[in-house]
Amino acid sequence: MNFDYNETQSMIAQSIRDFAEINIRPFIMEWDEAQTFPVPLFKKLGEMGFMGVLVPEELGGSGLGYHEYITIIEEISKVDPSIGLSVAAHNSLCTNHILMFGNEEQKKKWIPKLATAEYIGAWGLTEHNTGSDAGGMNTTAKKEGDFWIVNGAKNFITHAVSGDVAVVIVRTGEKGDSHGMTAFVFEKGMEGFTSGKKENKLGMRASETAELVFDNCRIPDANRLGEVGDGFIQAMKVLDGGRISIGALSLGIAKGAYEAALKYSKERHQFGKPISSFQGISFKLADMVTEIEASELLLHKAAFLKQQHRPVTTMGAMAKMYASEVCCKVANEAIQIHGGYGYTKDFPVEKFYRDAKLCTIGEGTTEIQKVVITRNILK
Repeated sequence: MNFDYNETQSMIAQSIRDFAEINIRPFIMEWDEAQTFPVPLFKKLGEMGFMGVLVPEELGGSGLGYHEYITIIEEISKVDPSIGLSVAAHNSLCTNHILMFGNEEQKKKWIPKLATAEYIGAWGLTEHNTGSDAGGMNTTAKKEGDFWIVNGAKNFITHAVSGDVAVVIVRTGEKGDSHGMTAFVFEKGMEGFTSGKKENKLGMRASETAELVFDNCRIPDANRLGEVGDGFIQAMKVLDGGRISIGALSLGIAKGAYEAALKYSKERHQFGKPISSFQGISFKLADMVTEIEASELLLHKAAFLKQQHRPVTTMGAMAKMYASEVCCKVANEAIQIHGGYGYTKDFPVEKFYRDAKLCTIGEGTTEIQKVVITRNILK
């Protein structure tokens, strides 16, 4: 076991820190309040290789592993979790789904453009009536010759408006049948494929979330990923990696909130001394940093298993569940340490507090992670 960053990870961490200070930090609240999805920023991230982290170099990516990927998402999220969320969704969901299950022709067609952010990627599973119950989806595809006719809608989709391609899982069989769903790659501009309502959110407001709408959309069979009926199974495997992403996002939020609280506790004086000298505050900081450390260890163990192509479902669920709950707790305590100032937009902790909650919901709620964990430990 080696708990130190290697040279590549250290270099990547410094590179993304420097990038974030110049290109993200000055605009955080502007983007948040206007709910602006800053597409030009993602083009810059693509030029630096951060939009194709896990993509092999021969397909235009960085060819890095999950430990480096965690580092990138964490460092971005320490500055602005909204941007971290969008980088994670693009990398681990859309791009990774095609990378894992696309044929060679499909990979060559879409992966290089996704890896450089020439294309922004979206991924669609959730519907209005089916959150955790993905098997009950109502969006359907019917085969007609060499095409499929798709009708329905997906919601809570990251990059639904700005995305150039979207990997979407639709029902091609009976409702409730885990082998009754199939994945397709939809491209912007396809007739009958549009975006719908954009959500007005509590947090993560610079990460675009909206509906995808399918109205007799004709999609060629050549855009199908894998075999008919494999879509749900593919999605579950993609989410194994996606949970590591949300864990990394949670870790970044927790570290950002903790560092802000630590700094403030040393600067803020009451009764003639810094508030960090009072046990009521210092014990909060001790709990925060300990739970952050535990989150990080769980995440990197999950990354290790993923990197070794070993089963990661249980560990990924544990890491995501624990890190997401910790980031909410840390953000809450960070506001408490700031007192009244923590409740204002003059300090960063109120935004960490708003952004944190999504981590316990997205890519499987905390309750669903417990279902996944218990199902596996009881086998």
